[in-house]
Amino acid sequence: MSLVIRNLQRVIPIRRAPLRSKIEIVRRILGVQKFDVGIICVDNKNIQHINRIYRDRNVPTDVLSFPFHEHLKAGEFPQPDFADDYNLGDIFLGVEYIFHQCKENEDYNDVLTVTATHGLCHLLGFTHSSEAEWQQVRGPSIPLPKGCVGEGGSPRPLPAPTLHPDCPHRNWTSDLPL
Repeated sequence: MSLVIRNLQRVIPIRRAPLRSKIEIVRRILGVQKFDVGIICVDNKNIQHINRIYRDRNVPTDVLSFPFHEHLKAGEFPQPDFADDYNLGDIFLGVEYIFHQCKENEDYNDVLTVTATHGLCHLLGFTHSSEAEWQQVRGPSIPLPKGCVGEGGSPRPLPAPTLHPDCPHRNWTSDLPL
């Protein structure tokens, strides 16, 4: 099925083709390539607006995920009854926020890919509700597939919780399907 990437902001340049190819790799590894996913890139003003409406938090953030299958448990796959149900949901990336949170030695495009992967995991029912839970799940690193991110395809740890301070969904489990 399809991966739709929309860039609705003009503040930070987005390289959609590399992002698309990396997220397609992640989708194949997770076994969800038959499901539709939307990735929408927005600026601080718009991500803050969405965050205020849906989470009652009037601050910009890095990622907000809106799952199509809201009651999906971590580690389970949706069981669609109809063709229209082959949809995981939408991921809103606060690309301006992500860009400004990058450290000097981090590649923005890598962090963008990892943050989109984080959002994809939320669509699959994996969540966390505190920094402590995020640290437990994150561990020292969760490698992504070769060629997905990192210099020469080397594994890259998920971003620190300062990029995603809290989450409105259920609790994370530590059995990420990567």
